[in-house]
Amino acid sequence: MLYSLFVGLIAGWLANYLFKGKGAGLWLNLVIGVVGSFVGSFLFSLVGLSATGLIGSIISALAGSLVLLFIASKLK
Repeated sequence: MLYSLFVGLIAGWLANYLFKGKGAGLWLNLVIGVVGSFVGSFLFSLVGLSATGLIGSIISALAGSLVLLFIASKLK
């Protein structure tokens, strides 16, 4: 559980930094990262990839977080 939160926080912060260039706050970054990790895992499984280890988990969560931020920007 703590591992998922750590990966989610890193991925959410990176995604927010890459997408907007400014932080959205610790809690929002954590939510974006954790939800993004589920989205990223799902997307990776669709294309036949799997993420292993810390770096793989962060990359997967980052991909999902970027997709979430992209969809959110289009809905605004």
